[in-house]
Amino acid sequence: MDIRSHIRTIPDFPKPGILFYDISTLLAHPAAWKSTMEQMAERVRPHRPDVLAGIESRGFLTAAPLALLLGCGFIMVRKKGKLPGPTIPYRYDLEYGTDTVEVQADAVRPGQRVVLLDDLLATGGTANAAVQLLRQVGAVVPALAVIIELGFLDGRRRLDVPAESLVRIDE
Repeated sequence: MDIRSHIRTIPDFPKPGILFYDISTLLAHPAAWKSTMEQMAERVRPHRPDVLAGIESRGFLTAAPLALLLGCGFIMVRKKGKLPGPTIPYRYDLEYGTDTVEVQADAVRPGQRVVLLDDLLATGGTANAAVQLLRQVGAVVPALAVIIELGFLDGRRRLDVPAESLVRIDE
């Protein structure tokens, strides 16, 4: 199935000059979403994950059902202050300023294989921060998997793990 045909683009969102790749139309189409999860499972399974980590918030939409399909756990990587209980933060630089992502302190056991998931890889800054955070808490991070990769932004260059993507956009 052609996954890309089920992803709509919205110009000037969230701000002028940005072309937003919206997966809500993909999620709304049961056959396309099922095919997406099956294709993601094919890409992620060889990395032998114990746990899938979804990056807030659209990464949750990918990681949670994929974890069920693969028979592994699911954890959340969220922005600061969004998770209950003790958390471990990782602060990183943005183009203009800084941001922080967190995981719950007991989310990962040392040595667990955690594949990171999101809907889209753009510049790679948040994905790299999430990889570093997961390593900080003792995870082995064998890969990142996304539905869409904006190849023209070259986010892979900021990662030191393989990146799997179903749809690559190079324009």
